[in-house]
Amino acid sequence: MRGLICGPKLAACGIVLSTWGVIMLAMLGIFFSTHSAVLLEDVPVTDDSIHQDGNPDRIYNLYNKVGYNCFIAAAIYVLFGAFSCCQMKLNKQKEYLVH
Repeated sequence: MRGLICGPKLAACGIVLSTWGVIMLAMLGIFFSTHSAVLLEDVPVTDDSIHQDGNPDRIYNLYNKVGYNCFIAAAIYVLFGAFSCCQMKLNKQKEYLVH
């Protein structure tokens, strides 16, 4: 069967992992975009630069960049999930042709 790369169990695992990745990263992207204070430790900033000029716009821009990166990673997981669904479909076709 042309295009078949992985078996049915690996394809199912890919679907589960990609579903979880999309949910988790989309939620993280939303929380970073809304500047959640709980996620301040995950923003790439040093302690000295937080209190440097008192302007929160620089921190908010870092929050937005991290949130944007989370949305990009979620989109990559969507592509991986679509690939896994195609592999699952090809495995079903192969099983149908054999019987």
